[in-house]
Amino acid sequence: MFVGLILAAMVEIREIREEGLERWVGVRRAVAPSQTGTVEDFLDWARQATQTAWLLATVDGQDAGTGHAIGGWHAPPSVAHAAVHVLQEQRRRGVGTELLGALRRWARDAGYRELQGAVREEDGASLAWVEARRFKEIGRESRLALELEAVEAPAVDPPAGIRIVSWAERPELARAMYEVAREAYPDVPGQEDDAMAPFEEWLSGDMQGTSDRPEATFVALADEEVVGYGKLALSSSRAHVAIHDIIGVRRAWRGRGIAGALKRAEIAWAKRAGFERLETMNEERNEPIRRLNDRHGYRIEPGEVTVRGPISGEP
Repeated sequence: MFVGLILAAMVEIREIREEGLERWVGVRRAVAPSQTGTVEDFLDWARQATQTAWLLATVDGQDAGTGHAIGGWHAPPSVAHAAVHVLQEQRRRGVGTELLGALRRWARDAGYRELQGAVREEDGASLAWVEARRFKEIGRESRLALELEAVEAPAVDPPAGIRIVSWAERPELARAMYEVAREAYPDVPGQEDDAMAPFEEWLSGDMQGTSDRPEATFVALADEEVVGYGKLALSSSRAHVAIHDIIGVRRAWRGRGIAGALKRAEIAWAKRAGFERLETMNEERNEPIRRLNDRHGYRIEPGEVTVRGPISGEP
């Protein structure tokens, strides 16, 4: 438990367990209603990560904000993901600084050297707040969306010699899909130094989460060789939305239209399954996928700035 004085009020920050997670999720969503994530999602993400911390801040006994840290999940070995959310009426009272301090101490004790997080790019106040605490921008993610009610289900139309099948049809292809991921993950700008999980961890964490469905995962085959795959994640908090998780193609097979066929397979499946909207996040430096989404009618929306900062020092 971390306790500090702020002005004339008492802020208390404590790490919560599973039984307090519903309250914690409620506070977080009150701060950021557009954020996805249910209790079941956060439990599943904790299962996938090496370490997780959920912090709840109260001021004079009233809920004020949350902190969240994840270690060992899609980041370099020395970096943990972190997030701070403070209710509007509790801001400018030091709650966010106390939460960040607690997250920094958690990360230090767990053996990490830096924290990484995301800030909405239109939220100038929060960007200034993290910059004042020595976080620096390391990348930007644009949000793109496709309103499915406005489009027809496209023909998949793969290039000559390529077949697109669902993973549900061919579950034995998982090991070969992992080899695609081993090439695709490091080629995403900003993820070059992320640790790649061993096969069993990747399968459990990246492919078998509560939002993952084999029927919403598509594999590109050249004869029987897996040359690419694409996966949708299904939102438990927004039942009408499906989210593009990854489209990866082996380096030797890029530039032939395989990624486009996988994208069309995802769009067609989501349309037939009754989803109303597809969303994706694209790193701004990832020009090939940005062009692919533009060709398929996705429209850009406000995105996120990725920031990274030290776990030591003040403020």
